[in-house]
Amino acid sequence: MTPPPQSATVAGGGRRRGATRSTAGPSLNQGSAGWQQPVGALSLARPACARGYASPLAHAAWRLAWVGLAVLLACVGLGVRAQSTGGVAPEVAAGWNAALQTSQAVIGQPLGPVEAMVFTDHQNRRVTLADLRGKPVVVSFVYTGCYQACPVATQGLMKAVAAARTALGADSFHVLSIGFNQPFDTPDAMGAFARQARIVDDRWRFLSPRTDDVPALLRAFGFSYTATPKGFDHITQATIVDARGVVAAQVYGDAIDLPQFIGPLKAVMSGEAAQRLSVENIWLKVKLYCTVYDASSGNYKLNYSLFFELFCGVTVLGALAWFMLRELRRSRST
Repeated sequence: MTPPPQSATVAGGGRRRGATRSTAGPSLNQGSAGWQQPVGALSLARPACARGYASPLAHAAWRLAWVGLAVLLACVGLGVRAQSTGGVAPEVAAGWNAALQTSQAVIGQPLGPVEAMVFTDHQNRRVTLADLRGKPVVVSFVYTGCYQACPVATQGLMKAVAAARTALGADSFHVLSIGFNQPFDTPDAMGAFARQARIVDDRWRFLSPRTDDVPALLRAFGFSYTATPKGFDHITQATIVDARGVVAAQVYGDAIDLPQFIGPLKAVMSGEAAQRLSVENIWLKVKLYCTVYDASSGNYKLNYSLFFELFCGVTVLGALAWFMLRELRRSRST
């Protein structure tokens, strides 16, 4: 006869029915609840500490394990949520998206009555946007009580402006920084802000608008902000206005990518040159065409090979025109 199966305890402190392991080969063992389990399989029943056989310390350890698991799952859920919104809370992301849509909506729109608004610059001179017509204008909005974001953004704009003046001409466009926190952004406060930023560009003015003009001014430029206990949350943008007073482009960020800034300025200047035919404008358009971005140096430069290509092209076209005109005259004479 085959000897009776030998069983071994797998959980708890004693032998359990229906949870045995046999040395005599696989067989089925009938448990007290009527279910069958292969002999040799480990028990799926709750551990002894969950059945009241363990000490209070074991109970505490078991509950702590469940709490830790719950916390871990919560952290994973928050991480997934943050990743889906780019690491930003949904309500904050929604606010930024709304500000971006407001900013983009004014592209292609004329400034209209805003051009007649009277500003006072940091040297206590009166100026209107209409006074600056005829050249592109770059406009940024700041508030002088800002000690981090606005100064950093202004420094980034200063670098982009310097590169643009080198590439397009020192007197090719105007720059305005407007203080929107009225009545606190006074001409004196704007002057202090300019000195702190170490801006010495004579064609860069820091303006204070009238308090009552601020809402319409911000709407025209697509600029919005939210008051916070620490100041204002606002989108960092530089608005490019063409020589006719139409919003041509919006450039974002405190570290401005040169092609995104100089590219729209080139397009605006080239369009204006094409509308007014003169030797000066023809030369300007050629110069703008040959001013290209050099990725290796990170700056714009004149590509003289393009000058050569243009010269050859014009020469060939001129020769063809002369030849055709001569042949036409010969045919008429005969």
